[in-house]
Amino acid sequence: MQEFIHRLPQLAKDKHNENKKFFARLKKKPPKKLDQIMQELHDEEFSNTDCLQCANCCKTTGPLFTNKDVERIAKHLRMKPHEFEEEYLQVDEEGDLILQQTPCTFLGTDNYCTIYGVRPKACREYPHTDRKKFQQISNLTIKNVAICPAAYNIVEKMKANMNLNANSS
Repeated sequence: MQEFIHRLPQLAKDKHNENKKFFARLKKKPPKKLDQIMQELHDEEFSNTDCLQCANCCKTTGPLFTNKDVERIAKHLRMKPHEFEEEYLQVDEEGDLILQQTPCTFLGTDNYCTIYGVRPKACREYPHTDRKKFQQISNLTIKNVAICPAAYNIVEKMKANMNLNANSS
C-alpha cells in the first residue's frame, strides 16, 4: 500500500489529461444512472479499502471547516469556537477556514482520528466519490486521485465502465 501511495502523485499526473478529457465528456453528457454507478463503484472500492492503512488525505491535505464544524469540534474539545479557531485553524487565500498545518493535528500515529465522531463534514464525505451529481465535482476528483488510492481506483474503474457502456451502444 505504501508503495502505491508513494507512486500515486506520478500516476495521477500521467493520467491527468486523460482524466480531464473524460470528465469533460461526462459533464457534457452524464449517463442516466451516474449516481447509481458511482455509488456502486464507491461501495465496492471501500469494501476492500482500509483507510487506516493509508490516511494520506489526513497526512497531506487539510479539510475546509464550516462554522458548524467549528462549533461541534470546539464543544467536543470543551473549548469556545474562537479558541478552537485560534489554536488550530487559519484563513486561506479564498477566505476558507483550514488547518494551520498538515499532517492533521488530530491524526494519531496509528492513523486514527482523535475527533472522528465529530470530524469536519469534508472529512466525513472524503473522497466525495459517492456524491450526487458527481460530474459537477470533476476538478476536486482530479485532485483527489493524486491523494487517495481509493479515488484513483474508482476513477479508473469508472472510465473502464463508461468506455464499455459507450462501446456496447
